[in-house]
Amino acid sequence: MKTREVTIVRIYLTEGEGVLNKLLAKLHDQEKVAGVTVTRGICGFGRSGIVHSSHLLDIATDLPLVVEFFDVPEKVQEILPHLGELVEPGHLVFWRAEMSREY
Repeated sequence: MKTREVTIVRIYLTEGEGVLNKLLAKLHDQEKVAGVTVTRGICGFGRSGIVHSSHLLDIATDLPLVVEFFDVPEKVQEILPHLGELVEPGHLVFWRAEMSREY
């Protein structure tokens, strides 16, 4: 199988931050990354220790969000400095991976 090296970036947010739409517009419209997925968590906490959770009987509007995208390492290295205005320090992780390519 032929592969290509990519860098995967994972960003941790909460809905209440109001950053998601700006971040998606930046990644899609400006940076034109290869792919993005947003996952809504049912429970989570971070450095503050505040637990954000969803309960069956109430509608939670401040749930954890995970935004994950990937692209070639060179492009990700160019993008990362531009995310500082939207993402708090310590809420972004990244790693190298292999992506399958067509034969």
